[in-house]
Amino acid sequence: MTEAVTFIVADDHPLFRGALRQTVGAAFPGARIIEAGTLDEVAAAIRDLDEPDLVLFDLSMPGTRGFSGLVYLRAQYPEIPICVVSGSEDPATIRRAIALGASGFIPKSAAPAVVAQAVATLLSGDIWTPHGIALDAEAKVEAEIAARLRTLTPQQARVLMMLSEGLLNKQIAYELGVSEATVKAHVSAVLQKLGVENRTKAVLTAGRFDLGQWQLHAAE
Repeated sequence: MTEAVTFIVADDHPLFRGALRQTVGAAFPGARIIEAGTLDEVAAAIRDLDEPDLVLFDLSMPGTRGFSGLVYLRAQYPEIPICVVSGSEDPATIRRAIALGASGFIPKSAAPAVVAQAVATLLSGDIWTPHGIALDAEAKVEAEIAARLRTLTPQQARVLMMLSEGLLNKQIAYELGVSEATVKAHVSAVLQKLGVENRTKAVLTAGRFDLGQWQLHAAE
């Protein structure tokens, strides 16, 4: 019943987004496919749809830093299957995406037939990763960090993203439309959940897991 299947194809490059849409559409005739080019557009599309069946999500999009977009979406929409579609084929990146709650990981180099097979597997409720990836090979420390990151609420994930950009509490408050006291409470919760003493260490902790893509600009 492909008529009932709904996909969100999220990538900031229109050419690749269109190609992925065409591939998925050919494999699942009659499916509804919504495109998104930023993290905010992805979130808006999920809100507007009645539980999309699968989100195909590029890690490198406006509004994200490394795995931060995945962390946010998993916190905000825990029941929605999300498959990372990335130009990276590094085994550690694949394992870490799965550890953070992704349902699958499709390299952008995958052939259309492989993409179709992966999507079909994900729609059946199974996890899909490229052949030969050992998902149990993640280091113990990094697995613990992944588990801690998955406890963040959507707003706490946003705050951590903004901390990594070097924003002050008053700037974060302005961006989120909340009070500085609320931001301080979120920061305290983030520190507690990550098991660190200050915001610099919070960014460093995320950076250790995130292959250096969370930049250290935060002030202690």
